[in-house]
Amino acid sequence: MNKLIAKHNLHTFELHGDVRHDEYYWMKDKSNPEVIAYLEHENSYYDEVMKPLESLTTELYEAMVARVPASESQVPIQKGPYYYYYRLEKEKQYPIFARKRAENRAALASSEEEITINENELAKGHDYLSVTEQRYSKDHRYVAYLENRNGTDNYTLFAKDLYTGELLEDTIPNVYIYSSVEWSNCGRYIFYVKLNELQRPYQVWRHEIGTKYTSDELLFEETNVTFNLFIKKSKSNRFIFVVSKSTMTTEVQIIDADDPLLAPQLFEARREGIEYDLEHWEAELLLLTNENALNFTLLRCPLENFNERTAVVPYDENRFIENIYPFKHHVYVTGRENGLEQVWRIEGDSLIQLDWDEVIYSVSLVPYQDYEASEVLVQYQSFLTPKTTIRIDIESGEKEVLQEASVTGDYDREQYVQHQVWATAADGVNVPILLHYKKNALDNGPAPLILNAYGSYGYSSDPFFSAYRLPLLDKGVIIAIAQVRGGSELGRTWYFNGKMQKKRNSFTDFIDAANYLIAQGFTTTEIIAARGGSAGGLLVGAVSNMAGNRFKVIVPEVPFVDILTTMLDDSIPLTTLEWDEWGNPQNEDDYFYMKSYSPYDNVEAKPYPNMYITTGLNDPRVGYWEPAKWVARLRELKSDDNTLVLKTNMGAGHFGASGRFNQLRELAECYSFILSKFGF
Repeated sequence: MNKLIAKHNLHTFELHGDVRHDEYYWMKDKSNPEVIAYLEHENSYYDEVMKPLESLTTELYEAMVARVPASESQVPIQKGPYYYYYRLEKEKQYPIFARKRAENRAALASSEEEITINENELAKGHDYLSVTEQRYSKDHRYVAYLENRNGTDNYTLFAKDLYTGELLEDTIPNVYIYSSVEWSNCGRYIFYVKLNELQRPYQVWRHEIGTKYTSDELLFEETNVTFNLFIKKSKSNRFIFVVSKSTMTTEVQIIDADDPLLAPQLFEARREGIEYDLEHWEAELLLLTNENALNFTLLRCPLENFNERTAVVPYDENRFIENIYPFKHHVYVTGRENGLEQVWRIEGDSLIQLDWDEVIYSVSLVPYQDYEASEVLVQYQSFLTPKTTIRIDIESGEKEVLQEASVTGDYDREQYVQHQVWATAADGVNVPILLHYKKNALDNGPAPLILNAYGSYGYSSDPFFSAYRLPLLDKGVIIAIAQVRGGSELGRTWYFNGKMQKKRNSFTDFIDAANYLIAQGFTTTEIIAARGGSAGGLLVGAVSNMAGNRFKVIVPEVPFVDILTTMLDDSIPLTTLEWDEWGNPQNEDDYFYMKSYSPYDNVEAKPYPNMYITTGLNDPRVGYWEPAKWVARLRELKSDDNTLVLKTNMGAGHFGASGRFNQLRELAECYSFILSKFGF
């Protein structure tokens, strides 16, 4: 099949005295049969390119499937009289959610299982299923959950009576994908967040069980188009927090879950640049805020007077506090220090850090634990250590490992290596890189290497264990993560120095990381790949223009690559919410800075590496037309014979296929493409 050179239909943009020509703007119209035909032609070409790789793809896929355990089960989490968990069966695509009624953890083995939601049953007859939020009523009779079948952020809320096993008639459409459903404590009302036509979560509604949603009551509407709206329940179950949030500013209103008909109460009006988070602990609210504290400080105030605030612990600029976890008798917080995730327990006015044996790891508190529990569940993992659930006695602090996730097949962690190195960026900043590989990978000199990064929104890229990575490591491939500026690995300053007018630092950090790995003999330009998804796809897309010759393969997955056009179009979902991250191109300085790195606007007539690009037709976060247009322009202008493919998932969105085996197949295809270009 011939590679398609897409037709031109010139569309011109003019702003700030600058003219941009977009010959592929027509691809934005999904209702145009020519658009679908173009995407299907690219899919056919993708199939043609991948056909000779079937043997390698199948080998990788089967090796991954062989690592799927016969069964997997989450450590049950106590909530009142029940312990809740999910489990996965070997041949099943989706998890099964269940619970057991037990007086204590020791009694679980003899307790009867009750299935609450079986996603495999829900998925029958459908190609795609996503179930996100699950919320159980305080009396444990009902579960409310969100379901989607097309990959958008638009979900439908269902409620199930766990006593009868029947769905209630209460079905509510147009609910946001996450942080959008909570119960009143009486179990009579559900609060939910609704989407507008641009898929922005903007309204909080109250629904009474047994009534039609058309009679629900609107409680709050967020009219500022740069803000999202979320809801979350306090760990104590006493309050529901209604959170209006932009990239840099927060405002919270409080609903009394014991008195759900009361109007929400404002905690503190929004002030630009001030972010805060709330939790409830006994007679107080705990306030985490960045006011006069770049890396956030923890305060307390009585429920009767929100303005009477005192410090819980002294502020430490070297410690980035991210979350509060109050239990009835003790408070834990999580955050980052020394580039790693940390868990602290508050003792008096001090934070006591929990210690771990490895020098590289990830650690977090298991969500949705019971406020009155006598134990704290912590989840720990590293590149070498499978996901491990640790019980901490809430009074003594004594640790006990409850479960280390099983690894099917041979796995000797002593045969693998994890360590951290530091690359010096052009401006002198040291950029951390995490490495994971088999001990003998470098015995014969430089090794094949896949360099991953994200570097936006303050999201950190931390080490995690995956048995599905082992087939790649066993072939001698090094997996690397560049913790570039734009994330929060080294605190809030690290984030600020990789956004807005400093965004190019993310890209140059990545290039400097690659250069370091090559210079140090870990790899060479002939056996290195760059991989990133969404905003990470923007990163590696920008790198393809800035330093494509440093890489053999670049893999931008659902990449945000037409940044100017998208940020100028406020009819696109999420656009207005992003101005605080990238800039608003209506501002001249922002416009030209964004144009300087926009992957689509900087395609040139020059060689590019092999490229494996993905998108989803129903993606509300990054429109499918961005990578589609980018591929069309690359096909027209690039001067090399390297392979360029675009794979469009025609029935899904931003997160790709649903079902774990479908996802493993997609991963195997990506890896086989990379390895084939490395000469495997």
